[in-house]
Amino acid sequence: MRVLLTDRFCDRAKPRQGEVQTDYFDEKASGLALRVGRKKSWTFHFTRNGKRARLTFGQYPTISLAAARGRVLEIRADLAEGRDPAPTTAGTFQAIADDYLRRDGSQLRSRDWQESFLRRLVYPTLGQRPIADIRRTDIIKLLDQIEDENGPVMARSVLAGVRRIMNWHASRTDDYASPIVRGMTRGKPTSRDRVLTDDEVRTLWAVPGDFGRYLRFLLLTGARRTEASHMQWAEINGTDWTLPAARNKTKLDLVRPLSALALAQLPSKTDEPLVFGSIAANIRGHKRDQFDIVHLHDIRRTARTLLSRSGIASDIAERCLGHAIGGVRGTYDRHSYHEEKRRAFEALAALVERIIDPRENVVEIRR
Repeated sequence: MRVLLTDRFCDRAKPRQGEVQTDYFDEKASGLALRVGRKKSWTFHFTRNGKRARLTFGQYPTISLAAARGRVLEIRADLAEGRDPAPTTAGTFQAIADDYLRRDGSQLRSRDWQESFLRRLVYPTLGQRPIADIRRTDIIKLLDQIEDENGPVMARSVLAGVRRIMNWHASRTDDYASPIVRGMTRGKPTSRDRVLTDDEVRTLWAVPGDFGRYLRFLLLTGARRTEASHMQWAEINGTDWTLPAARNKTKLDLVRPLSALALAQLPSKTDEPLVFGSIAANIRGHKRDQFDIVHLHDIRRTARTLLSRSGIASDIAERCLGHAIGGVRGTYDRHSYHEEKRRAFEALAALVERIIDPRENVVEIRR
């Protein structure tokens, strides 16, 4: 919006109705704008190398209207002499996101996954844009594309990650307000409670090839899909699989004793470091082509349910899945529960064998 800025106008200026922040362009000093949001800041809009750019150089009333107009003259002089009035990369979305992950990312349980989707889905579109130039419409357009190609769940996750970064930046910056507002979420979050039926367990068991081995291994270990798909031969020692802290949401090493049936699902060892190497690159493609009955996380939920069905105590079943035990017990009980987990996984394997071959439960009665 273009107006003749005055001290009176600057004092009373508010965002236009329905907007989080509004730029009021000065009719006297071309390119100068008062950005009004939660705070008021001075910005200068100009063209550099054929592209529009914006420089934020202070807040109102700390910098008065007269001083802001004077600063514009200095910036124009810098541009005319080929000098860059401000670095162009420090304020980009990617630079700020990387700084956020470096400073506060250790507090995220899913940092690696979040960094992965930022680099794959967000940075190509918004990464090199100054974060202050990213509008709500830019984010909506990005979410629409992600939802069309990856579904509403991924779009919702991306929105949550971008919102977290923008809110973090706003908490550290005087003149920035996040363009994300309530009501932008994609789809309705649903708590999944799907568990495979015994018939579906038998269908899963019949899936051929390495992908079938991978699915059966998920069921027999309760592992998350990426924990198993990125499992390395070096992580297996005898009958124990140690999931390193770097790939574990609890950020602690997790030892899973493998049952004989789980070990039998491992493919032949090769020089490739990944156990399920052919699976890791294209889980989505394998699932679509060979087994599309359930979401892969339903298998983990089924494993937990079968542990209870096998009579395993809740605490041990949770430890088998790698869940942290909360409260005082989780803080002070440092026992490894290795033997208890080994018996639990053997009981799970025995129950699965009874499910896939029910005839084992039939005993002929003599007359």
